[in-house]
Amino acid sequence: MIMLKEWSTVVGALESGEQCVILRKGGIMETASGFLLESRRFLLYPTWEHQTAANIREPYRAHLGRERPDSGTNRISSYAEVLEEADVSSDRTIERLERFHIWSSEYVNARRQWQPERPIKAVFLKTFRIEPVTIPILGEYAGCKSWLELDIGPCSGRQVLDSAQVESRLKEFREAIA
Repeated sequence: MIMLKEWSTVVGALESGEQCVILRKGGIMETASGFLLESRRFLLYPTWEHQTAANIREPYRAHLGRERPDSGTNRISSYAEVLEEADVSSDRTIERLERFHIWSSEYVNARRQWQPERPIKAVFLKTFRIEPVTIPILGEYAGCKSWLELDIGPCSGRQVLDSAQVESRLKEFREAIA
């Protein structure tokens, strides 16, 4: 199954229901294409690189303390399904999306300034918790790239937000990007 690399803080916020939208431009290794959704369903692969307290809004900084697995391993504890996506370039839309994520406005603006001709992709996710799986960290997982392959079959899990919450937030998201 395919995995999306995302900050551990964000994975924690997705798993707690505090976040339901990711904003992506792609990693340095994806400069030619930018961020492309390679799957509509994927595991969340937590990373600890590049995340700092300054990049996370104050109420969500507790996710920075998320437990790190033993050296040489990583723990996969969730997957997500894409319900909606949009390319976003206007300041107003970026501001309206703030309630859907934990990043600081300074961090979001810095990401927007990197390759400013490219819009940010806003992706609304429905997140599921799964029985944690510990995997070895392979050399091919290194680097600033978004997508990784993991040789495991489809997962089943428990929805983080109930269906009514998902539908309500998705409606708000659609209004924010309109």
